Amino acid sequence: MAALGQLGQNRHFLQRMIKDVTSTYLVRVSGHSMDGAGISDGDELIVNRALEPKDGSVVVAVLDGELTVKRLRIAKGGVVLQAENPEYPDIKVAELASLQIWGTATLALHHL
Repeated sequence: MAALGQLGQNRHFLQRMIKDVTSTYLVRVSGHSMDGAGISDGDELIVNRALEPKDGSVVVAVLDGELTVKRLRIAKGGVVLQAENPEYPDIKVAELASLQIWGTATLALHHL
């Protein structure tokens, strides 16, 4: 993130939002499955790959080749990717499914 040093006074603001520059990226949200968590279509998420995802974290995940943003739920019965909109089903991760967590969202940026 070499451009961080070129942002002048905005640099300090970004440094407060981004704790680990080498492990952080932005992703734009598409869809409404996380509306209840305050994450709307078109928002940008600051995602940290270095944070250990835990139960309740909002994560960027790839499940069987499909990219999604959901709340991670870990229980004795298995892993669920939970939507925050009742119009969208939660996704129970099958035992043999391929699940990769690409990072934990730390902040949602809304456009006005």
